[in-house]
Amino acid sequence: MKTETGYVTGVNGNLIKVEFDGSVRKNEVGYILVDDKRLKGEVIRINNGEVSMQIYEMTNGIKVGDPVEFTGELMSVDLGPGLLTQVYDGLQNPLPALADQCGFFLDRGVYLDAIPDRDWDFTPVAKIGDKVQAGDTVGTVPEGLFTHHIMVPFTLKGNDWTVKSIKEAGSYNVHSTICVIENAKGEEKELSMVFTQPIKQAVKCYAEKLRPTEPLVTKIRCIDSFLPVAKGGTFCTPGPFGAGKTVLQHMQAKNSEADIVIVAACGERAGEVVEVLKEFPELEDPKTGRSLMERTIIICNTSSMPVAAREASCYTAVTLAEYYRQMGLDVLLLADSTSRWAQAMREMSGRLEEIPGEEAFPAYLESTIAAFYERAGVVRLNDGTKASITIGGTVSPAGGNFEEPVTQATLKVVGAFHGLARERSDARKYPAIHPVDSWSKYKGVVDMDLVEKARSILIRSTEVNQMMKVVGEEGTSSEDYITYQKGELLDAVYLQQNSFDPIDEACSPERQRKEFGRLYDALTRTYDITDKREIRAFFNQLRQEFLDWHGCEFETPEFEAQEKKISDFYMAKVVE
Repeated sequence: MKTETGYVTGVNGNLIKVEFDGSVRKNEVGYILVDDKRLKGEVIRINNGEVSMQIYEMTNGIKVGDPVEFTGELMSVDLGPGLLTQVYDGLQNPLPALADQCGFFLDRGVYLDAIPDRDWDFTPVAKIGDKVQAGDTVGTVPEGLFTHHIMVPFTLKGNDWTVKSIKEAGSYNVHSTICVIENAKGEEKELSMVFTQPIKQAVKCYAEKLRPTEPLVTKIRCIDSFLPVAKGGTFCTPGPFGAGKTVLQHMQAKNSEADIVIVAACGERAGEVVEVLKEFPELEDPKTGRSLMERTIIICNTSSMPVAAREASCYTAVTLAEYYRQMGLDVLLLADSTSRWAQAMREMSGRLEEIPGEEAFPAYLESTIAAFYERAGVVRLNDGTKASITIGGTVSPAGGNFEEPVTQATLKVVGAFHGLARERSDARKYPAIHPVDSWSKYKGVVDMDLVEKARSILIRSTEVNQMMKVVGEEGTSSEDYITYQKGELLDAVYLQQNSFDPIDEACSPERQRKEFGRLYDALTRTYDITDKREIRAFFNQLRQEFLDWHGCEFETPEFEAQEKKISDFYMAKVVE
């Protein structure tokens, strides 16, 4: 492809103005040549022979007149075997390899191959003469725990392609030609195990998109039972700094019933990203007993990196998720935090001198966030297999203010809202999800009608608590005080979870149904107690019995005995 050239006419932070002759596309990649380095950028606006480019590097030293090369290629990622276990930056550069080459401080203009250059054991699936189209599998290679599908590039046009030749089973280099296809016009295309995919084009190589109905089990009680997430659904976790957003994502990554986990650290503080990089390899995968990293990809983009790369990291992550979805796998994408991505958009919008929206965010903030979350979903692939991408994004509103534009724009498009509260994290109530303010549109693992009745008890308990702050315990009736204690019991024994307890850290759906059934029975009973001191002692003891129950292995004699002990204890005070 013929490349176009131009020269720099203006520099405004990470935004570069370039004049050019010829044709250039939006989202096309270009390189600025400065100090014997090639700095990568992306075209974000074209206006009458002048383009605006966002540069993914520090722009120090760029001056008017510096040459620019346009590649003719859209901003893309490499897709192929060897992605799992990798740690990339927002541009899909492998960070460990970059560190080996550059040392502690990364150099500008250094871009490495995303796919490791190695041999894989290839097994053909397609045969000579088979008809193929974009997204079809031509062969497989083993990649860790999974069978990795070698597919026809997603950007291939037309459905009249046939397999002309294909390699026999054997070991081949990842970049070697393993298949040749041709169309009715006689045009040929050589396929290797690696191909590129533009990151801002959603992959649509499937038969149909389905409605998310099946719960994504996270083994976190307050999520699975009260605020469920569906496979192929979307959810957001807004909360103030230090409320536990990142830790909650770690729990979801570890225990969720997803095949592949992709973590996009988008503009996070370097210290938090280092935590992720240190802790994830040490997390034990409950499914296999091996490292969780074996089915994880991490995209790192810290707040100290150029702002433009934050946007790229979100799109890179979701494109990798779509790739594994096309293999028939369930993928969980965790973006932390979309607020930093929105701040990067605001900065670039300001440099472009666009008319600002609320709080100076661009007017297209809502549509951009919506387009990102819309790439989640359950699909039926062309071969009939169901697969999904579930997207969960954290939001970091300043001061925990959920009325700010990023949170509100996100709430309009997601299916579940897990709002973290400062007062709960300060009280060491983890996960610090506010059970009353949060909501979900999905179906959970327990009967949702019973959940709503339990939630109404919690709401009434909160109202009594607010009243007690004014009139005190003395001014509260015994009936209201019991309602308050019931809400506290529900909060303490079901909505909170001890991640340091090897048994309680992950609660299976079967166990949740069992525990919730017993707790619901206790909450809906009428008790023959009037003295407030006696009421408080009763519920404190009942809470402790439930907490002891959490420490018992499921479906063991000890578990059954503790349940009977709980039942006998509260039934002794029940009014028949």
